[in-house]
Parts: sequence; C-alpha cells; structure tokens
Amino acid sequence: MGMNDKERVILTPNQKALKINLNPAIYGTFAEIGAGQEVVRHFFRAGGASGTIAKAMSAYDKDFSDAIYGKEAKGRYVCKPRLINMINHEYRLIEERLKRTDHPTKTFFSFANTIATINFSKTVQGHGWMGVKFQTDPSKEPNEIILHARFHEQDALLQQATTGILGVNLIYGCFNLYQNPKELLLSLYDNLHRDQVEIDMIEMIGPDFAEVDNRLLSLQLVKNGMTEAVIFSPDGANLQAADVLYKKNILAIRGSFRPVTKVNIDMILKGMKHFQEDPKVDPEQIQVLFEITLNNLSAAGEVDEQDFLDRADILCSLGQTVLVSNFSQYYKLVEYFSTHTSKRMGIILGANMLYQLFDEKYYRDVNGGILEVFGVMFSRDLKMYVYPWREQDTGQLETVENADIHPRIKPLYDYLVFNKRLKDIEDYNPDILDIFSRDVLAMIKAGYSGWERMVPTYVDTIIKDYQLFGYLPNIEKDPSYQPPDRVQKYLQGQLESKS
Repeated sequence: MGMNDKERVILTPNQKALKINLNPAIYGTFAEIGAGQEVVRHFFRAGGASGTIAKAMSAYDKDFSDAIYGKEAKGRYVCKPRLINMINHEYRLIEERLKRTDHPTKTFFSFANTIATINFSKTVQGHGWMGVKFQTDPSKEPNEIILHARFHEQDALLQQATTGILGVNLIYGCFNLYQNPKELLLSLYDNLHRDQVEIDMIEMIGPDFAEVDNRLLSLQLVKNGMTEAVIFSPDGANLQAADVLYKKNILAIRGSFRPVTKVNIDMILKGMKHFQEDPKVDPEQIQVLFEITLNNLSAAGEVDEQDFLDRADILCSLGQTVLVSNFSQYYKLVEYFSTHTSKRMGIILGANMLYQLFDEKYYRDVNGGILEVFGVMFSRDLKMYVYPWREQDTGQLETVENADIHPRIKPLYDYLVFNKRLKDIEDYNPDILDIFSRDVLAMIKAGYSGWERMVPTYVDTIIKDYQLFGYLPNIEKDPSYQPPDRVQKYLQGQLESKS
C-alpha cells in the first residue's frame, strides 16, 4: 500500500491495464529499454490488448537503439534526452502511419522507459526514466509526463516488477487523472511503497497542464515522502539530482529566504570567494544551491504553497538553483550530496547555527549520537564557512573563534577548527548584520516602507510587481506594528550615508 488518497479506490495493475485496454479511444505504442518489457506485459496479459497496443518494442542492442533514436551526445542510454527522443520518435511514427481519417476518435500515446536495474555485485543501484506523450482529445496537441525513479529493492527481478507497476500507474494516471495533477502524482504509488521506489523528478507539460507549476510538483514529491530532496533551475525547470551534482564541488546555503536579504547575498558571495580559493575546488565545477527545508516551509503547520513560490520566484530571478529538502539536520544533507560527488563540498551557515549543530540533544535518535553524525559529515570532504552573528541583546559578535560550545563537545569542536573544517568568513559586511528576514517580512505585511533597503537590488521591485509575501500597494500602516530599534537604526544609517 503506497501513499494514496484514502477516498480514491485503488485498482490493481491488472485492473488498470484492463480499463485502459477496454477504452476504445486509447491507442499507442510501448518502447522499453532495460528491465524487460514489464510495463507492456501487464497490458498484454490483462486482455483486450489489440485495442490499445499498436506496437511494442525493445531496442536493447546499442547499435539498434542508436539507429532508431540517434546517438546521445554523452553516450548514455539511461538519461532524460534518450527518453525524450524515444517518446517523440514513436509518437511521430503513430501520426505518420495511422491516418486520422481512419482513426478520428483515437487519442494517441507513446510510452517509453529506459531503465538500469541493480547490477549483480550490487554496487550500482537501479534507476531510470519513463514518460508518456499522450492526447486527451483527438483534436488536441499531446501532453508529456516525464519522471525519474530510483529503485531500492536489492534484486533485479523485484526492480523489474516495480518498473511494471509504476509504468501502469503512470499510463492510467495520464488518461484518468490528468485533470488533477496532485492526485495523479499520488496514484503513482498505488500498489507500491517508498521503500521500493523513489520518484525524485517529475514534470508535466502540454495543453492540459498549462496551469501546472512544476516547482509545486517538486514540492509535492518531498511533502508526500516520495523523495527527500528535489532541485529546480533558475527557469523553474525540475532537475534530476545526478545531472546537477555529479562530480561537482557543491556549495550550499540553507535559509528561510522569506525574503532573501542583503545578508543572504553577502553570505553566498563571501562564502563563494573562500570556496573558490580552496586548492581542492575546481572553479569551473562549482554548483551553488540555495536550500529550503520542508520543516522551514511548514513552520506554521501545513505547507503554504504560495509562500513557497514567492521565495522560489525571488531566488530564481537572482539566477539561483534551488534545493527543497526534508533534511532537518545538516549531516543528512551532506550524506545526500556525497551520493553524487566525492569532491570537496562547502556549507555556509550563520554563527548562531553552530550551537544547534553542536548540541547533542538533536542527535538522540542516532545510534552513535553526535560522534556518528560528525563522522558522517567530516569523513566526507566538507568545509563549513561561518558568517558572524551579532547577539541582539549584548551586541557581541559571535564567530567560530569565540563560540560558547559545551565543554563536553569542545574537544571535537577544537579538532575541526584546528583542521580548518570550520572557517570564519572574516571579510563580511558589518553594516548589514542587523538585517533579518523576519523583520523585512513583518514590515511588508504591516505596510511600512524602508524594507526595500534591506533586500538586494531588484528584489524589492520583484516583490512589488508580483505582490509577493502579502505586499499590497497603498496598504495602510498597521498601527500595532513598530519596527525594532535595530531596524530603525539601520535605516537611519542608510539615510545618513546617502546624505
């Protein structure tokens, strides 16, 4: 039993395949590479397949595959470009070979997958791409749904069976649930479980998905437990993690970015400068990620999708790649990165986060406690770049050098400092240390001006133009709100510097 809407009746793969086969309007082709022909097998065995299947094929030989679909630039066969070539090629053949005058009521489709199951020595886990190009009406242009899956079962035959079920779920969802993309997404786990398969990327495009924001689909993958992290590009396209992170020097910054402030930008710029100067970092192979955690998005309970999109819109407009994760602890994030790269990694964090990082209470559910956690983190090639924090009550500047770490943990802390795994960002901008996202957000909602000088150039324009974070033009000031003294002091300093 997977992650499903309790009110929806869950059909078996055989029932789904039969329902598709008995629909006289659905007609198309299957092309499968790797993992057998497990998807089309369900349709053949369900009965009535001649009414649905125009062709089923499997070009296992690489030369045959290249002759049909063309050579891939990187010589890879289990990749998104290969899948897209497959569904486009097969769909084009349907249109060329089946005359519309003979099939006026048919909605055509082409299903394809390219899968690599677990190898014999179990050193390479199974994964693959599958997709469908399909019509929902004979007069409409086709839609496309493409996904990437990772298979977690430790047996190739089990992974093949999972591939078959997932493919049937996808095809059934395309024709029966396309009007509700969220429900379609949930239905992919019908008769499956997260322990069997992880879906870490999906996109829906076409006339029936014109209103679908694929970034929200990414968010749903994490929210529904289908994967632990998703990535999307500055243009909002969903990305597959391996394509983005493979053998890269990854530099990540975690935050609420609600909204992004001048402090966030100074942190990434100065951290990036230190990272690039590291002799073990290739400046041409750096991948910067702005990470938003799910618990950050759901701090007030349910995940606020509009709030998420507001943050994403700003980060994307600044040209940033965004990671949405379910990693509440940094060591999980590092573990995730290390599945894609063995190169030096960097994390930028504020000095205030050091106390949480080195607090044993956060690791009570880990068998080896804080020692196991730091073994996971720093057995990898990791450096942490620490941006100073000004204590609001005392005005004291907190850094790596003067952090008040518990005496029991201090030897571990000193060891990491001595080995330069923890490094202060010393060339920070002292004038912006009193800027906090929560103050900017509160001022926007309360109708107070001045917040514009606390965010990066153009971010204020984006917030106003798109009315993000509750901004409304000509809103009356909320008399119950008063900006904190530190904010008023900062804004006064800005005015004085200009004059």
